[in-house]
Amino acid sequence: MDAMGSTTFYVPTSSVVSKTLTSAIPVPTSVPDKPTIQSAGDTGHRTLWTVFVLMLISTIIFAALAFRVPVQKRLFHIITTFITATAAISYYAMATGDGNSYSKNIKRKPVEVVTSVPHIIEEIWRQIFYARYIDWAITTPLLLLDLAFLAGMSGANIIVALFADVVMILCGLFAAFGREGGQKWGYYAMACVAYLIIVYLLAVSGRAAADTRDAKTSAFYKSLGFFTIAVWTAYPIIWGIGDGARHMSVDAEIIAYAILDILAKIVFGFWLLITHEQVASTNIHLDGAWTHGFGKREGSLRVGDDDEGA
Repeated sequence: MDAMGSTTFYVPTSSVVSKTLTSAIPVPTSVPDKPTIQSAGDTGHRTLWTVFVLMLISTIIFAALAFRVPVQKRLFHIITTFITATAAISYYAMATGDGNSYSKNIKRKPVEVVTSVPHIIEEIWRQIFYARYIDWAITTPLLLLDLAFLAGMSGANIIVALFADVVMILCGLFAAFGREGGQKWGYYAMACVAYLIIVYLLAVSGRAAADTRDAKTSAFYKSLGFFTIAVWTAYPIIWGIGDGARHMSVDAEIIAYAILDILAKIVFGFWLLITHEQVASTNIHLDGAWTHGFGKREGSLRVGDDDEGA
């Protein structure tokens, strides 16, 4: 207040206000961006319905082929029918909107423009079809049983192969829902190690067992086993690009897996059962409880053709 009684007010400048606000309100280190949703589209859903129909038709055909042979010789038919029947149920679930969930991953994007915010957080929600993993957990052990019985592998090797197979599928499922970084790819590495064990058992132990059988059966096992290994090797590659790195759209992933499933289940099944019918030495003749029920007569198992030549 001066001598004449007037009062002077001091108004802070904009730089002072800015400095005060900046010191009072902390600048966030990251800003959330609009979430990205990766899900199946029309193409993916049509593919799921198409494969469901193919699996269903194949199941009916395989079951019909089973009734053309005696009960004692239906082992391959029953296992192969179970494979496509399980896959048909899985594809029906996925096509109708069941058997899937969303996995969230956080991706930090560097800001190209010079600002006070160093990173932008991008949320990526990807549709994961866990029904597919349930399918694989049932069908891939059955596929291995087909190959193991064809080669005549030992029970010890069969058990190891089945255990490695289940570990492989479960680790793949855990990786699909795992966090980005070490956890996801750690599970993926475990699954790959388990798969290598399966490959070794099929390529080395299975081949050695098949070589003890006749030339036709041995050659057939080697062809079918190599085909299976080649097809199965494509699965982890597709997983790494799709559910793993997420550089593949969900529709493209569905189409890729559909092609592989058709090869690994339908083509495999027809090839096995048709050749099995033509090459008598591939027969596995089951008697006893398998044919007549428990407690009625002692069981027996014969590999190869029987005395009747059927």
